[in-house]
Amino acid sequence: MKIAMVGSGYVGLVSGACFADFGHDVVCIDKDQGKIDRLHAGIMPIYEPGLDALVESNVKAGRLSFTTDLGEGIAGADAIFIAVGTPSRRGDGHADLTFVYEVAREVGEKLSGDAVVVTKSTVPVGTGDEVERIIRETGTAHKVAVVSNPEFLREGAAIGDFKRPDRIVIGAEDDFGREVMREVYRPLFLNESPILFTSRRTSELIKYAANAFLATKITFINEMADLCEKVGANVQDVSRGIGMDNRIGSKFLHAGPGYGGSCFPKDTLALLKTAEDYDSPTRIVEAVVKVNDTRKRAMGRKVVDALGGLEEARGKKAALLGLTFKPNTDDMRDSPAIAVAQTLMDAGVAVAAYDPEGMEQARPLLPKVTMCGNPYEAIEGADVVVIVTEWDAFRALDFRRIKQIAKAPVLVDLRNIYKPEDMRAAGFTYVSVGRG
Repeated sequence: MKIAMVGSGYVGLVSGACFADFGHDVVCIDKDQGKIDRLHAGIMPIYEPGLDALVESNVKAGRLSFTTDLGEGIAGADAIFIAVGTPSRRGDGHADLTFVYEVAREVGEKLSGDAVVVTKSTVPVGTGDEVERIIRETGTAHKVAVVSNPEFLREGAAIGDFKRPDRIVIGAEDDFGREVMREVYRPLFLNESPILFTSRRTSELIKYAANAFLATKITFINEMADLCEKVGANVQDVSRGIGMDNRIGSKFLHAGPGYGGSCFPKDTLALLKTAEDYDSPTRIVEAVVKVNDTRKRAMGRKVVDALGGLEEARGKKAALLGLTFKPNTDDMRDSPAIAVAQTLMDAGVAVAAYDPEGMEQARPLLPKVTMCGNPYEAIEGADVVVIVTEWDAFRALDFRRIKQIAKAPVLVDLRNIYKPEDMRAAGFTYVSVGRG
């Protein structure tokens, strides 16, 4: 089949490359000429493990190409995926659907044959109805089905998630849409990947409900971590104890500095706004958003406390290890590190930082933070070392060296990757999350 992927960002590029690897003929389209030029040169616009090799192999095989010309890209396409950004709209938190609707209109105007138009972008309930209306309004004479097909890709593990999905959700209103999508995903049917056909509106809501529930699990265990610190319990054991219950499950029960990234923050806000629009309040999600926002600053205050409190902290130095919202990505969107660093700087603490992949993205967001070339450069002369993101590179730090170059042997581990007894034996004052 021929597939057009409109939008060559994170979702579009990963999805397009994987579809090409399945054997489909894929054209990735983006209006950013610079991005397309870099892709032609083999330079990825994002960091995702394995993506560069996947793109290269499928370009060489002739199954994957790139263009800025939407009309050329969608010509003869059986399925046209809309995979453009839907950021939170300034002022009200609604998903900004400007790009989605612009693509829908242009697709309708430039269609050269019958096609299924697929919203891959994360969009609020009812967006597919509006996309269909816009395409019809262009007066196209071709047969068009508008389908919802949300993505469930984890940054840092996106290729594996696409090729071995927990489920494929397809919201279609007619047989034409369903049959084309069956053919698109036929290679995964052979692997017996679960597929769920629903109505279009149901599919759109599934994406938001899934992300809100995962955000709730993270926020729940973070609140339990705070309670553990008060009562002298261990949140990691609490997490294991409840995660062994199959009704709960162990994933997303790791205490830390709060969630961030491209999905959870904006999707929980968008769900809240949708619920308000339909006069169906989602109080649990409201609490999740509020608790997560306050938690990030609270983690900064935890570091200030480790420095002796506000009065003692002023003029000292903190070394932040990890800036991205999670490992194996360069994504800084809503990263807890931003709030942690800002809280420290507000308290008069100088901040140096190192991240394996996120430094370029972090610089404009944290212009007053000193970016370093490696962890030990950041730690040099520091009064406290703070692990913010659990990159593998930070799981085997040389603590003998750290004691020699740091001003004080103090470690605040916001990801609980070290054992308290090991750190005490190494001569460190060790502060973690939820291990009172």
